[in-house]
Amino acid sequence: MRSTLSIAEARRIALAAQGFARPRPDVAGSRHLRGAIERMGVLQIDSVNVFARSHYMPLFARLGAYDQAALDRLLFARRPPYVESWAHVASFIPVPDWGLFQFRRDDLRTRYAGEGSWYDVNREIVDWVRSELATRGPLRPAQIEHDAKETRRGPWWDWDVVKNALEHMFLFGDVAIAGRRGFERRYALAEQVIPATVLEKPVPRADAVRELVARAARAYGVATASDIADYYRVKDRPGIMTAIHELEDAGILQPVVVRGWERAGRPAPVWVHTEAVLPRRVEAAAILTPFDPLVWFRDRAERLFDFEYRIEIYTPEPQRRYGYYSLPVLVGDDIVGRVDVKADRQSSRLLVQSAWWEHGRPADAAERLAEQLRLAAVWQGLERISISSWGDATGDLAAAMPDAERHEARAGLAVVQS
Repeated sequence: MRSTLSIAEARRIALAAQGFARPRPDVAGSRHLRGAIERMGVLQIDSVNVFARSHYMPLFARLGAYDQAALDRLLFARRPPYVESWAHVASFIPVPDWGLFQFRRDDLRTRYAGEGSWYDVNREIVDWVRSELATRGPLRPAQIEHDAKETRRGPWWDWDVVKNALEHMFLFGDVAIAGRRGFERRYALAEQVIPATVLEKPVPRADAVRELVARAARAYGVATASDIADYYRVKDRPGIMTAIHELEDAGILQPVVVRGWERAGRPAPVWVHTEAVLPRRVEAAAILTPFDPLVWFRDRAERLFDFEYRIEIYTPEPQRRYGYYSLPVLVGDDIVGRVDVKADRQSSRLLVQSAWWEHGRPADAAERLAEQLRLAAVWQGLERISISSWGDATGDLAAAMPDAERHEARAGLAVVQS
């Protein structure tokens, strides 16, 4: 790898590391799903379901219209190869990686289980919930009854005491998630979910940080220390830098200069992973979730793509600039727009609530985005597409999709035209 890179070259390295330089398979099976998750290392979970839940979308962006039930079988099987953990944030990780995050669970226990904490004050309830799981096996919170459940509420999302106890124990690693029903978690004691061979081998902090730094650098291809730290949300800056220098000495990371990534007028420290490749071209096209590793660290997205991104779910409707849940649009090797889509299942329509272009879009951007929207509708089992008039890309999309319906929409509200 050369020692100096342009931003365009850094983009192509990053896209290749995340699997966007690969052609999509004709039919994506479990092998492809596992391969994509392995490259990312982690699959972030989010509850928003306007179009599709976020953990489904990175695989759609990389593999096309795969069978979501196939991913459910991987994630929620009786003995699945993946388990939920606080990794980037709430995420699916490979089961063997459970021990890599023991240092984080220890930190959370120190933070939330000290003298006078909710956990400390409610030890009797915590122990009772633990005994219920030990006796009855995996349970949803609704299946656990306690006299205090209806009368005592905790400060976390107004959870009752049972849910509060379960979430504390999950943070500390005493409890693991044994699948979901819909989006509701089933909780179990960790030993009921995690194999003993994994549970009994926690990774020491320094070793875990070094391994997570190596994995983050491989998943990103080219990255600053802040990028690497954010991938698994490791807040130990000295530990991050120690790990980077150890990996540099081992020949796993190579320092590079990315022209345009300056800090205080000087080139920012950047490293490239030894397995990174620099494709001559990347011809990707994808609609991304806000929680895709390609864009989830907003500072990095701005450096790589000159793309300022903010999710506007919590922005008051009149102040939204792009829409309720606008999704970045990747065409070629750049993010060229954003599109706010909604699955209206009652009318079997994919609603394009708004669409906007970024700078530098190629001449065929509308056609390529139209292809992805058609694919998205098929993937979600929706029969029709309707495009609003909000956003400077909607007219181009309508021209590229003459068979699409039109509707008036703003900030996530749609009114069908007669």
